[in-house]
Amino acid sequence: MSDTEWALVRDLLPVPGWLAGRGGRPEGYCRRQMIDAVRYLVDNGIKWRAMPADFPPWPRVYAFFARWRDTGLIAELHDRLQGSVRRAEGRDQEPSAAVIDSQSVKADATVALISRGFDAGKKINGRKRHLLTDTLGLLLSVRVTPASTTDRDAARALLSAATGCFRRLSRVWADGGYTGHLVDWATAHLGLVLGIVRRSDDTQGFQVLPRRWVVERSFAWCLRSRRLVRDYERRTDTSEAVILWSMTTLMSRRLAARRQSPVPLRAA
Repeated sequence: MSDTEWALVRDLLPVPGWLAGRGGRPEGYCRRQMIDAVRYLVDNGIKWRAMPADFPPWPRVYAFFARWRDTGLIAELHDRLQGSVRRAEGRDQEPSAAVIDSQSVKADATVALISRGFDAGKKINGRKRHLLTDTLGLLLSVRVTPASTTDRDAARALLSAATGCFRRLSRVWADGGYTGHLVDWATAHLGLVLGIVRRSDDTQGFQVLPRRWVVERSFAWCLRSRRLVRDYERRTDTSEAVILWSMTTLMSRRLAARRQSPVPLRAA
């Protein structure tokens, strides 16, 4: 991270227990080094044991990653950065509309058979990532399931979790894979209007579809991180944590670029 980026991230980091007087052992390595090491792994897709010598030892970096995954600290940092980006864009901190979609990716040989499946539509044996984003493409909620899981089944858990965190959320756009009983269920149980954006049967080739392109762009952002080109993780919650790390990198860089850009002078 650059100094400007670290100055932004440092103020949003969760306070460790030992520093807040809640007990525990003081951290042995600088947080900036640890965060840089995890971001390097996610961005370059290396193995844990291939961590460069410039960073702390890989077992300590992995222990840091696992602790932040299990205690929800990476999700906390992600949500704080997301609120900062929305405020910088002139939006309310809580979104009122969202877009949902899924992406099937191949799984590495390290992924257990019990946590992978076959997507008959995409002809992919692996896992499926379900993303719920706001209208800026920022991540609101994520679930990783076997690729055999249908979009409608995963959307129930995804939308339920999102409505519990974002009270203003009232409308969600989706593709044709979410049609059926999910539309009525979302309205009756969650108070959400689920709008289906369909692709015309007469259309040939590539076409930008309203609203749906936002979440498709978010998938493209994630694939910039080589660790997410395939699913290499043994556990699904680890895959979700890697996605959160990728999005935090994107948002912190966006905030740093906004701070470094010169402010245009207003006419007198």
